[in-house]
Amino acid sequence: MNVSNQKQSVPWNKGKLTGQKAPLRLCDIWAIRVRLQLGHEVRDLALFNLAIDSKLRACDLVKLKVREISHGSQISSRAIVMQQKTKRPVQFEITELTRKAVRAWIDQAKLGPEDALFPSRLHDSAHLSTRQYARIVHKWVCSIGLDDSAYGTHTMRRTKASLIYRRTKNLRAVQLLLGHTKLESTVRYLGIEVDDALEMAEQTEV
Repeated sequence: MNVSNQKQSVPWNKGKLTGQKAPLRLCDIWAIRVRLQLGHEVRDLALFNLAIDSKLRACDLVKLKVREISHGSQISSRAIVMQQKTKRPVQFEITELTRKAVRAWIDQAKLGPEDALFPSRLHDSAHLSTRQYARIVHKWVCSIGLDDSAYGTHTMRRTKASLIYRRTKNLRAVQLLLGHTKLESTVRYLGIEVDDALEMAEQTEV
């Protein structure tokens, strides 16, 4: 076998973690928040908090406009966004912590109602790209010493949904919050069958 054939036989994912990206734990969330606060990273704190609260896909999160999450000068406690992937609306809550962070960012950046909530620093784009957002997420994860290969933008979407499921075991509620059309999609997305099986195994002494 020649060298070129040997190279071709190497799997593309050798040495890489594949599959669903892990959600953040509660301690991870607060560790990142504290670092962003101490670093006075106003935009990133607003982006991080809203990503956790909204549970939106990256493509929907980066395209948010100020008017979609506010009424006048007030940040809404709830918002509805039309999902790009499913063309269906999804509603999400905006906690007080997130509202304060988003308000501070809007004021600092002097954004108007029709402006992108997270403008790109590149001249040819009105808002952050999903690629830029992915790089920011990896930076957050690395900042608290986690292996960034295990996390990604879907981490931000899954985090609060996973925490809600763990506390309530209410799959239907999580399905609605994620905007899934099928309950089976939510089961696969959270990976709960595997997680629950492992949890039960850990609690069973033999």
